[in-house]
Amino acid sequence: MSTSMAVDSGRPKLDVDEYLTTALSATPQELHMFFESFRNLHNRKLWHQLTLKLLAFFDHPLSKPYRVDVFERFVREFENRLNQQRLVEMGVKVSREIDNPSAHLQFLLDLLGRIDTKQSPESEVLLLSHIAHAKLMYGDIDGTRTDIDKAWKVLDDLTGVDNAVSAAYYSVAADYHKAKAEYAPYYRNSLLYLACIEVEKDMSVEDRLVRAHDLSIAAFLGDTIYNFGELLMHPILNSLDNTQYDWIKKLLFTFNEGNIGRFEALAPLFPKEPILQENYPFLRQKICLMALIESVFKRSPYDRTMTFQTIAEETRLPLDEVEHLVMKALSLKLIRGSIDQVDQKAQITWVQPRVLSREQIGQLSQRLSTWVGKLGSVEQKIAPEILSTA
Repeated sequence: MSTSMAVDSGRPKLDVDEYLTTALSATPQELHMFFESFRNLHNRKLWHQLTLKLLAFFDHPLSKPYRVDVFERFVREFENRLNQQRLVEMGVKVSREIDNPSAHLQFLLDLLGRIDTKQSPESEVLLLSHIAHAKLMYGDIDGTRTDIDKAWKVLDDLTGVDNAVSAAYYSVAADYHKAKAEYAPYYRNSLLYLACIEVEKDMSVEDRLVRAHDLSIAAFLGDTIYNFGELLMHPILNSLDNTQYDWIKKLLFTFNEGNIGRFEALAPLFPKEPILQENYPFLRQKICLMALIESVFKRSPYDRTMTFQTIAEETRLPLDEVEHLVMKALSLKLIRGSIDQVDQKAQITWVQPRVLSREQIGQLSQRLSTWVGKLGSVEQKIAPEILSTA
């Protein structure tokens, strides 16, 4: 038993029967079955079943006015007997009924002081994540960072973590980086959050739309994000269809394909998203890098020595800016190779793997067909020789 639990045992003991009898007379008829079950399960010390019944009670819409009182008075009497993670889940739900920011935060901090973190480190991560979120909502950015770091230190050492715990951590980590306008970390943590939940079940239609929008903006503006594959394959992106943001989905695929012509066609829509308009020079460079990657990808592995003039035509850049573009691609590890400044050529030996559109898959299929055809020709030439020497 933790020290905090021992200290808490000094609280005046609640007369459970009296409390539940009073609750039956003070709450709506629809909630009475819960309090009757509470009495029965508590008397029989069936803590697991009581936990499930409490979770159902806290989920009932009519329980909202009574949640804090039930948790602070009734649940506190036996909280050390409950599964610590389920206790934290209840506490987090109850805390949302506390409107006062300082009281809300103090409620969560008090609960953190009472749970047995050694017995249940996942509960600590879960609660620290929600405390960090509360601090973020109340403007304490530094405090949020501190709690996120504490949570990660515990989480990183755990294996087989409950998805709900991981989701809570990645959710607040993503929100923190969003508040700081740190696009690449937001993108990474947000995708990890989505991997821990059931999107259709756990997110509202509005939440899915906002998340898909924010992920797309982060993909565009992240200075290290040049592979949109995970986002393009994620069903969250379908939330943009037939909305005011459907053009953003088209823009994502445009970037992935390195299609400068389509980028220029969509550019007049950028004022709808002022942050894209403000970062147009960066986006222009990014689409040129993607066009370079696409140009290399389309070529045979034996035909990847490109003149600066060819690259200039493919990327629609002035000739004197091509060398800088190739050096940028090399530094970002989007390609590997070398530059011949004298002959103004770039020899590309490797290009970053990426998710292909149907059009790109069609091009790859044609290349494979050509390769198979060449292989067949070689076979026809050497077959007679093999037979004659057999």
